[in-house]
Amino acid sequence: MQAPVLFESMGLRPPRGVLLHGPPGTGKTMLACAAAADARARLFVLNGPDIISEFVGESEAGLQGVFAAARAAAPAVVFIDEIDALAPARGGPSADSSAGEMTGRLVSTLLLAMEEGTSGVVVIAATNRIAALDSALRRPGRFDRELEVAVPSPAERLDILRLKLQTLNHSMEEGDVEAIAAASHGYVGADVSALCQEAAMHALGRHVAARESARRSQAGQLQGSSGAVPDSRSEHLAGIEGFRSGSTGAAEPALQVALEDFRAAQTRVRPSAMREVALELPRMAWGDVGGLDAIKQRLKEAVEWPQKHPELLRRLGAKAPRGVLLFGPPGCSKTMLARAVASESGLNFLAVKGAELFSKYVGESEKAIASLFARARAAAPAVIFFDELDGLAASRSEGGARQHGGTGVGERVLSQLLVEMDGLQARGTIVVLGATNRPDLVDAALLRPGRFDIRLFVPPPETAEARAAILRVLTQKTPLAADVDLAEIAQLTTRFTGADISALVREAAFKALEADTDAACVSQPNLLEALQHVKPSAPVTPAQARMYAAFKQGSH
Repeated sequence: MQAPVLFESMGLRPPRGVLLHGPPGTGKTMLACAAAADARARLFVLNGPDIISEFVGESEAGLQGVFAAARAAAPAVVFIDEIDALAPARGGPSADSSAGEMTGRLVSTLLLAMEEGTSGVVVIAATNRIAALDSALRRPGRFDRELEVAVPSPAERLDILRLKLQTLNHSMEEGDVEAIAAASHGYVGADVSALCQEAAMHALGRHVAARESARRSQAGQLQGSSGAVPDSRSEHLAGIEGFRSGSTGAAEPALQVALEDFRAAQTRVRPSAMREVALELPRMAWGDVGGLDAIKQRLKEAVEWPQKHPELLRRLGAKAPRGVLLFGPPGCSKTMLARAVASESGLNFLAVKGAELFSKYVGESEKAIASLFARARAAAPAVIFFDELDGLAASRSEGGARQHGGTGVGERVLSQLLVEMDGLQARGTIVVLGATNRPDLVDAALLRPGRFDIRLFVPPPETAEARAAILRVLTQKTPLAADVDLAEIAQLTTRFTGADISALVREAAFKALEADTDAACVSQPNLLEALQHVKPSAPVTPAQARMYAAFKQGSH
């Protein structure tokens, strides 16, 4: 645009269009505006949804008008935001409807306008859903360049935070700023802006509350002497003005945003990439899982260490595992372990049940898998947890490919899952956890090195000591009478799983309330009575025991 002669001298045609794609809030619009300003070009902004009209021909006329004005004002940049709304893929279910016909006309008008463009006009478009865009726009001669605007790396996120803090009066040291940036996993530029805004509001609220407390104290003193009461409204306005200027008067320190304000803001501002995910954030510590110390240690090594001590792996030339498979009988805390390792590692957590990803529409199940991994990459570092993995990736030798109505969707989903796991980088930014009661039904391709590298058997609590450890954890929030003997209860709960013991404690609490609605604690008789009603789950059969033993031999 600034030197078209150079293109002409080499026989090159200047690019007509650039397509920016990536998650919301990553700065696609800002990049387009900055590019236009840097090229000293006139900027014409066109929002995809805004140009669509209910009257026939108006949408096309509006689009043509924008391009005509851009050609007249060249050099110019036409920026189309949310272009997927303006030019979605044609040929879908609504192709024969009036909306489908209008879409076709708009796409044709846009293609014609781009092909008629002069060397002084460049089209920049932005979308969060590049797969939903009409394929004709992505051919050479239209949008010649496709640039992904990804979620910022930790270093880029730190740069963005430093930039935002230049306009914010704060008291943080460089180490504090680095800590905030490091803890903001998956935040895009818009999230960092929201974080700073929330932190500023928290600081203002904290400061106003302190001033109000001081005002009431002063009011009490003044009433005792002259009866005058300060104006609370003027005090509040003075606090806001002090936040803007960094000064609240000579008698008190300046109002500044502190580290504690950012810590509070981080609990309220979620990464944009995680807002569309049905997410239950884990709030679970290792101490909330009774026993299983060896399994906890292996999970720490596989998931926590690559996040907290990456230099150890680099020094030894080791790679972080991509996947960990937890297998064992039902009710043995596999899901709790997955939540605990994500929480303790400070990772974003995406949990799905295997069967939930299947759809009756062709191709939708594979898209769901791809979308899940895309969101994990956007929110990295993150944990993807597949519960009931055997329902998602059943062995093809056991008929997994013929599942779900014999359509072969099971095999396609498995293939997509393999592709996504193979595409994970070995930096430990995304870890896939799987849980299953039937590891023999999981396809062997998933169990090869580079996929589920580590397989851990999660056993039932077979000893009284293991059951006592679970009882101690489960009764932490349950008041116990002095006569309670957890060691005796542990001896009496042979073949109980962790889930069974949890049910026992819950039943004992109900028994205490049945006996006395004013009961303040659970007694030993309550626990013994509950044992008469809560029985152990179906025991592991000899065949299942042999199957688990065979997989244990192949585990790491």
